[in-house]
Amino acid sequence: MNHEDTTMKRYALITSASASFLTPFMGSAVNLAIPSIGRSLNGSAVMLSWVVSSFLLTTAALLLPIGRLADIFGRKKIFLLGIFIFSLFSALCSFAWSLNSLIVFRVLQAAGGAMIFGTSIAILTSVYPPQERGTALGIVVASTYTGLSLGPVLGGVLNHQIGWESIFYFGAFLGLLTFLFAVTRLKGEWADARGEYFDLPGAVIYMAGIAATIFGFSSIAAFFQAKYILGAGLILLMIFVRHEAKMPQPLMNVRLFSGNVTFTLSNLAALINYSATFAVGFLLSVYLQIVRGFDSQIAGLILLSQPVLMASLSPFAGRLSDRLEPRIVSSWGMGFTTLGLLAFVFIAESTSVWKIVLALILIGVGFALFSSPNTNAVMGSVKKKFYGVASSTLGTMRLLGQAISMAISTLIIHLYLGDVKLSLAPQYPLEKSISTSFAVFAIICFVGVFASLARGNINAGE
Repeated sequence: MNHEDTTMKRYALITSASASFLTPFMGSAVNLAIPSIGRSLNGSAVMLSWVVSSFLLTTAALLLPIGRLADIFGRKKIFLLGIFIFSLFSALCSFAWSLNSLIVFRVLQAAGGAMIFGTSIAILTSVYPPQERGTALGIVVASTYTGLSLGPVLGGVLNHQIGWESIFYFGAFLGLLTFLFAVTRLKGEWADARGEYFDLPGAVIYMAGIAATIFGFSSIAAFFQAKYILGAGLILLMIFVRHEAKMPQPLMNVRLFSGNVTFTLSNLAALINYSATFAVGFLLSVYLQIVRGFDSQIAGLILLSQPVLMASLSPFAGRLSDRLEPRIVSSWGMGFTTLGLLAFVFIAESTSVWKIVLALILIGVGFALFSSPNTNAVMGSVKKKFYGVASSTLGTMRLLGQAISMAISTLIIHLYLGDVKLSLAPQYPLEKSISTSFAVFAIICFVGVFASLARGNINAGE
């Protein structure tokens, strides 16, 4: 291996790891700041959930089309544009004068986030050979969980000492540093589908279908018409699948699903895992600050235990998936996560902090064992020209799962509390809504273990 290849791999790894740190850091920090944002901008629990959900909805709708554009026109170009947009609108979020304006800026920030999600893993996979890929992905996943670790702690300090706006300033600064490094150090371009056709009609149908599905599901508790929007979204997605099956150069190669069990079930496992886990941070942030009365700094320190375990164990799990079958490692991970979620079913005002920390540790270990091996399984199951689409599909499953997770928790909170301000919510119904949400998530994650086990082997070539 020559020096140039080694340098390229190192710079690609640093760039991908930096980008993978940025977005989860912002997400976990914003989760912790939700009560402060609610007090500052006077928002209900349902409206505040849209500070999180609007980002997820937009990113999920754009991710697949952007992944395909990156395969055709260049992954580095799209990545750099995404970092720039993300940083710009991170800064503008801090100037939001109302909850509605903050949500609009979060939507625009999410467009940049989609460009980052759709390209960073694809760039890394383009540079690293299969026998080294699990280790590299483990490092990137560790960076992701380092972001999740520092988000509650540093975000809690910034929120408590300066105000929630400072979180967005800090995110913009990190984004600018990543942009400058990628521009100056990351040489070359990757466009393995260069010259192929971009299916614009398919992209429009897909974006409308995903957006309507997520919005309809997320809003079904808030207004009557949401179920019709959800139905329209599902119909559009069925039309999209039929349309893509007829296209010679489709936006999404549906044959990747029909003829590739490992790819299909690995993506399904990701969807289930994130559906069961993403709202944990949101629910515990509400529980610790509203029910227990901790300030954001203390809440952040309590939440730290989960992502610290994720960051510590992810490189080990990545290396393990280069040797053992990813489906085995990932399935053990989902089993640990199920146990952690089950422990939270019994959460109440009297629950001791050490029990909360132990449950978070279980979820942290489970997530570390699941994530990088599952990503390795997805990327190792497709040809090089599909790396962008495969990475975007996995990212879409992750974001769709996160949106579903937020929608489930929002729906359950609405059923118990109605549309009241979070700070005025009666304590017992709020506690019950949180424990009920965890019961639903534990069941979802348990089902996911079987989807994870059923996929094929990749290291044995099956």
